[in-house]
Amino acid sequence: MCNSERFQIDLKALTEENTPLVYDLDNQFFQSFEDTLVQGGSVHVSGSIRKATGFYELQLHAVGTVRIPCDRCLDMMDQPIEADLHLTVKLGSEAQDNDDIIIVDESEGILQTAWFIYESVVLAVPIQHVHQPGDCNDAMMRVLEEHSAARSSDADAKATDPRWDALKQLKIKS
Repeated sequence: MCNSERFQIDLKALTEENTPLVYDLDNQFFQSFEDTLVQGGSVHVSGSIRKATGFYELQLHAVGTVRIPCDRCLDMMDQPIEADLHLTVKLGSEAQDNDDIIIVDESEGILQTAWFIYESVVLAVPIQHVHQPGDCNDAMMRVLEEHSAARSSDADAKATDPRWDALKQLKIKS
């Protein structure tokens, strides 16, 4: 996981009510995470962390392009993404991470944002990611077509069983 100091926020040191944050994610950032769908990319992340009474509110917006394999031909493709991240952070006796509130150990007071940013970018990738029509690897598409099951068309439709035809007639009458 990426433990770069640039993704650490010292919550105790925040003096302003609203502190701006800017990160530019590159291939090195994405490659620092193991077993990832995203192989690289260029994503600009901007936002702020707001210090309030008893908690901190982190809001980030990510826009850019990530490199992922195409589901159809397995070649790498650029996928545009846009993601928003909203976190509520509190200081506590021990670090905890639940869905609603992130609790940072009060003795440290350091919020590691790299994983949260990475997660929001990966979750912004669509479930199905394929090249635009005609952009897939031609050799792979030929192999895929050779091994695909034959698809029936209306012209190749088999004649239906006459018993079903009789049932259809009953349905039409009612």
